[in-house]
Amino acid sequence: MRKKNDTTLCMQDEVIDIRLLEAFAAVMSAGSITGAARLLDRSQSVVTRQIQDLETDVGYLLFSRNGPRISPTPKGILFHAEVERLLTGLKHIRDRAAAIGADELPVLSLGAISALAAGVVPIALAAMNKALLPRQIHVQALSAENVVQSVLSQSVDFGLASLPVQHPGLDVHWVCEVPCVACIAADHPLAKRKVISLKDLDGRRLLTMANPYRLRRRIDDAIARSGAAPQEIIDTNASLTAIAMAKRSLGVAIIEPLLTANLGVDGVVTRPLDVTIPFLFAAISPIGRELSPTLAAVNEALRNTAATMPGAILHGGEAALSAATATTRPAERKRP
Repeated sequence: MRKKNDTTLCMQDEVIDIRLLEAFAAVMSAGSITGAARLLDRSQSVVTRQIQDLETDVGYLLFSRNGPRISPTPKGILFHAEVERLLTGLKHIRDRAAAIGADELPVLSLGAISALAAGVVPIALAAMNKALLPRQIHVQALSAENVVQSVLSQSVDFGLASLPVQHPGLDVHWVCEVPCVACIAADHPLAKRKVISLKDLDGRRLLTMANPYRLRRRIDDAIARSGAAPQEIIDTNASLTAIAMAKRSLGVAIIEPLLTANLGVDGVVTRPLDVTIPFLFAAISPIGRELSPTLAAVNEALRNTAATMPGAILHGGEAALSAATATTRPAERKRP
């Protein structure tokens, strides 16, 4: 083990040099030792040695070698997710230390699923008192699972995640429920209709979410109850991708209305569904951690923004906790 210095990180009883992790992250980003050396302004031999040293420290190969070509091993891919989270956290610590030294407001770090990061967070921040906003704000678009983990580890200060978010380490401030919509190309035959019936999906391609444990379950259940039979399905982990595919007439997207309500997309129209398929998301922070004036203002701004979403229903207090801990809810209800 190499001598410990101010660039090392203790992991259990071992010590890993941060520079080795930086070299590993750079190789993963660049796809080669040569590219990583350019990114880091280090020599190829130095980067090669640092990767070898890191593999010795962790005890397994991070890359497979085939002559000059390298590719990450399955363990290397898993390890990279942890390294990315660590290096991002270290950058945030440096930023916060600089803010403290300059007597500035603490750096603000928010985590949200992509639809909320693009469709809600910008509106909320723009509505806030500018005196409460720090000079640096980090907004990370993450999967719902990663939002929860980032809040629990306190690598972000506040999060917005789709349900379920059941965890004893979280404070759930409020839950918002909004009805899903159909998103279709402006020249699609269904675009002339004021309301889209799930039966209209018969023989058509459905564009939907991929995660089977969140919104996708509600959508599938609603379609099954309606008796509709889509001919094909394209699923994705981001509603923006579904919107882009709908624009190209690849199918009918059923998504939450967060992006379509606030980001106009030329060539795309949204229509209500004949049943209400609820999309629920929660505002969360680490349990027992008092909100600073800035975070309290962020929470209020996010809540106010969520309340303006089409058909939004806000749950607070005990109702928010009940909604946040529920793993199943009625899949859909008929529109009046």
